[in-house]
Amino acid sequence: EGISRFRSFLFEAADLVKSFGGSLSGEHGDGQSRAELLPRMFGPELIGAFEEFKAIWDPDGKMNPGKIVRPFRVDENLRLGSDYHPPDPQTDFTFPQDEYSFSRATLRCVGVGECRRQAGGTMCPSYRATREELHSTRGRARLLFEMLEGDPLTRGWRNDTVKEALSLCLACKGCKGDCPVHVDMATYKAEFLAHYYKGRLRPRSAYSMGLIHRWARWASWAPGMANFITQTPGLCDVVKMLGGISPHRRMPRFAAETFQAWHRQRAKRAGGGQPVLLWPDTFNNYFYPETARAATEVLEAAGCAVFVPQINLCCGRPLYDFGMLRQAKRHLQQILCELASTIRSGMPLVVLEPSCAAVFRDELGNLFPHDEDARRLAKQTFTLAEFIDKRLPDWELPQSHQSVAVHGHCHQKAVIGLGAEERVLDRLGLNVQMLDTGCCGMAGSFGFKQEHYDLSMQIGELALLPAVRNAATGTIVLSDGFSCRQQIEQSTDRHGMHLAEVIHQAMGNTRLHVSA
Repeated sequence: EGISRFRSFLFEAADLVKSFGGSLSGEHGDGQSRAELLPRMFGPELIGAFEEFKAIWDPDGKMNPGKIVRPFRVDENLRLGSDYHPPDPQTDFTFPQDEYSFSRATLRCVGVGECRRQAGGTMCPSYRATREELHSTRGRARLLFEMLEGDPLTRGWRNDTVKEALSLCLACKGCKGDCPVHVDMATYKAEFLAHYYKGRLRPRSAYSMGLIHRWARWASWAPGMANFITQTPGLCDVVKMLGGISPHRRMPRFAAETFQAWHRQRAKRAGGGQPVLLWPDTFNNYFYPETARAATEVLEAAGCAVFVPQINLCCGRPLYDFGMLRQAKRHLQQILCELASTIRSGMPLVVLEPSCAAVFRDELGNLFPHDEDARRLAKQTFTLAEFIDKRLPDWELPQSHQSVAVHGHCHQKAVIGLGAEERVLDRLGLNVQMLDTGCCGMAGSFGFKQEHYDLSMQIGELALLPAVRNAATGTIVLSDGFSCRQQIEQSTDRHGMHLAEVIHQAMGNTRLHVSA
């Protein structure tokens, strides 16, 4: 029945296109999918001429049979026929946009090959660097399809060929934003790794970087000692070796005072005004609280009352890269439980780290599709730019006339967008250049891994790092992603800034330095 409806739809669509004087095909040619429809566009006389030409030059019908002349039916030779019944494995993600089915999700790819382009957009950084189909979104989607089919790939979730193909996926979500059918390979990768490593030990990097929230919290009890270990030659080399971290990477320093601790000391300053909950993500809480402090003072200057959760919460973003989905779900369940009253009050949540905001706007609903609080939280989550743009449209921002080069975080581009960022920067009076620099190559923990360092740098050198080096002296380099700024600062002589710091600086404040 479905195939019959598909055939009827195609013929009705062809007649509609013809009625408007349109063409059934364009730059991609006709092929099997359109050939049976061509008589509607060309008419019997021209089709007859095609057949006569074909008979002269290809009398035996050896070249491209079934296309244009004596075509196959549009519902013939289907890859998925009426007898297609793939297994539907139980998964952690629910895939609500794909009929709650992982197997349906893997069928999103239609083979257009947009993921193989070499410039513009974000998708697909690993393909751009390797030029191998195996490491394109399309190649990975095909392998996942074959894995579920069990032919030619066997062993299901334990298949090492699929594991190899996904190993170089940066989980940047570029495909979710750039792919015409929104294939979300980052989510598929997390789901696959959750099953692949079930009952197995994971790589060392999974425990060192996937559990970074735990390590950072412990380090905050004695940041001086932690920094001595991670920054001292010899000792830091041992730490990197044990954690599967590239020896070429510098480990970020732990802050002497966390953002949460700083905010506790000044909570009494919170007065009236629009209440806002500022999310203390791992990186801006434990490593770089200057950003969160700047955001607090910016929001207060706009008349907001800034509140910060003082309990130990984490969205779990680093866990997804290693398929540690059960731990990630527990983190989200804790957030929904601990912040239930705040969420139900409608208080907006401002999130400084784009990848954390993407969790609340994307993964949260995929893991808890029927949870009303999860839906509320997704709707109430804003980046700083979005909050200023949508909730503070009349606030007169301080003026700055500097130039700013903006590198958008991949998750922000894919899930949220950069429109609000650009509008807020325009309101600041800045000369804005939105860089089309794809993925930075760091991608959270990806570029810190020992086995991925070279590829990480290769991806960074495709566009972002040369653009940063070529930026004029005095140009602000803005990137809201912590890992993006790490790639910039570890690979160039430039310093990256968060939007909160740019606004804070325009207010006449110097950057807030914290060191252990």
